[in-house]
Amino acid sequence: MYLQHFGLAQYPFSLTPNTHFFLKLPSHVEVFNNLVKTLASQGGFIKITGEVGTGKTMLCRKTLNALGSHKTRYVTAYIPHPILSEEGLMHALAEEFSVNHRPTDSYYDLFRKVTEQLAVYQREKKWVVLFIDEAQAMPQETLEAIRLLTAAGSGKNKLLQVVLFGQPELDSLLDQPSLRTLKKQIGYDFTLPALDRAGVEAYVTHRLMKAGYNGSILFSSSALDLLYRSSGGIPRLINVLAHKSLMAAYGKGRHLVDSRHMESAVADTASATHAPGGIVRRMMRS
Repeated sequence: MYLQHFGLAQYPFSLTPNTHFFLKLPSHVEVFNNLVKTLASQGGFIKITGEVGTGKTMLCRKTLNALGSHKTRYVTAYIPHPILSEEGLMHALAEEFSVNHRPTDSYYDLFRKVTEQLAVYQREKKWVVLFIDEAQAMPQETLEAIRLLTAAGSGKNKLLQVVLFGQPELDSLLDQPSLRTLKKQIGYDFTLPALDRAGVEAYVTHRLMKAGYNGSILFSSSALDLLYRSSGGIPRLINVLAHKSLMAAYGKGRHLVDSRHMESAVADTASATHAPGGIVRRMMRS
């Protein structure tokens, strides 16, 4: 579409999480480093929350990749869509851990088989980490089933560590009385913040560079100002608006994205109208 026009090797603002584009912003690096450090200490539950589009899935995949480079030490499992019953969860874990099981196995049979496999990993001195994305959507009963799995080990070293990635609604879910025991076992809790103005500029510059851009400034300062205000610093929305503004500039034959192109992108994106104080709407009418 516009790759050749702007001298890009690939699209810089894809919505698909790609660790190639991971930006080492202080807030995200701090979470990543603390997460890896906490996993090395074999804690129980870890919770990472953030608004939609703040980079939770990217962070999850980055951590999975980091642990994957130490296969003799870690065994990992990943559940991206956790709207599962207790039995559905156990079937998913049996698949993740290559446990011999049948579709007709009951929850209790699966729980036993998965626990036995976790014990095997423990004897092999491997640490098992379960990553759950969009954890705010998980039923309370299923979360409790996971807690029971973590409690199955003996001694201070648990059979299973769990990292919950979720939207702020996850906090409300964990406040439910039936999950109070699980909540007490959360040893690390961090919230991914939105980017500030400097962070937005660094984010855009980084992704352009990773996509092969090596020309002069591509986004004007006024375009970045509007991008920050209209996106609220949310990376996913930044990607949407930056991509559309590049398309707008390309359509006009321009090699610099200015505020007019960004305004066009904002006008075409419903979620961008939720900027604080209606700044975007006022600018579009001016």
